[in-house]
Amino acid sequence: MRPAPAGQAWNELAQKLPAQLRFGVSTWSYPGWENLVWDGEYDSSTLSKHGLEAYHRHPLLRTVCVDRSFWRPLTTSQYAAYAGQVDDGFRFVVKCPASVTDAQLRGDEGKAREPNPGFLDPNLAIEHFVQPALEGLGAKLGVLVFQLSPLPWGLLSHPASLLNKLGHMLAAVRQALPGHASVIVAVEVRDPELLSQALVDTLKAHGATFCLGLHGKMPPIEAQLPMLRALWPGPLVCRWNLNRLFGAYGYADAQKKHYPFNALRSEDPHTCTVLARTIRGITGAGQPAYVTISNDAEGCAPLSIQKLAQASAA
Repeated sequence: MRPAPAGQAWNELAQKLPAQLRFGVSTWSYPGWENLVWDGEYDSSTLSKHGLEAYHRHPLLRTVCVDRSFWRPLTTSQYAAYAGQVDDGFRFVVKCPASVTDAQLRGDEGKAREPNPGFLDPNLAIEHFVQPALEGLGAKLGVLVFQLSPLPWGLLSHPASLLNKLGHMLAAVRQALPGHASVIVAVEVRDPELLSQALVDTLKAHGATFCLGLHGKMPPIEAQLPMLRALWPGPLVCRWNLNRLFGAYGYADAQKKHYPFNALRSEDPHTCTVLARTIRGITGAGQPAYVTISNDAEGCAPLSIQKLAQASAA
């Protein structure tokens, strides 16, 4: 596979962006990106196996979010295979398995069956996530994301106990990263009730940051930014997953409207403007920024990144 020649047209813009700013997408297996990221038409199987080699040569795509690790723990060799497809300047954002960050064990349709005994277990977090990611990716590991799935009311109604448990896990994670101070540990929540000073205090205490999660289950970006201000100075980790116009559960509707993911069909200029301003402020202060975007945000993640990069460089 080869990168799309048209992608090289963005070299000049990429050189205007801060070195500490990294844009990326949620995966690299979309056939609709032909002539945007790939040099031609490839099937999903070929893209899944080899797309990363072409993807990382696009001048604006300097990171990628490995969502696959959320559904099932990946092995050291699987991470190493990813690392072997990119150059030394590339960095990965990886998500902790749901077996650690979901308070519920779920059936095939996603419905909760029973409480998860491994929820926020420090040993599981290290064994099933931190160690294999670190050993497999090495210096190419950029961000460890702990996305807490929507929590049952029993846990949300006792935030002190929940955050204490989260703190114990984050402490173990930080201890497992000696000599890797550049690796960012980020926590993403799916319940607005957790946007609090207590969460800020927990993250601060263990050298972690807050991950902006932009989708219908959470408030808009401007309502989440106070969390970053309270953690200042610190990095930016943002995952723009879904356009809010589709609601909290609108992923299927977004996929249907946006297919084949080769054009901006649901533009969100407000989020783009606020996010670009945030990027400029954080990178202008010398802090790193990782921003990954899904096709479900506006229709075509590479085109969203191009637009956001232009706004960030303005």
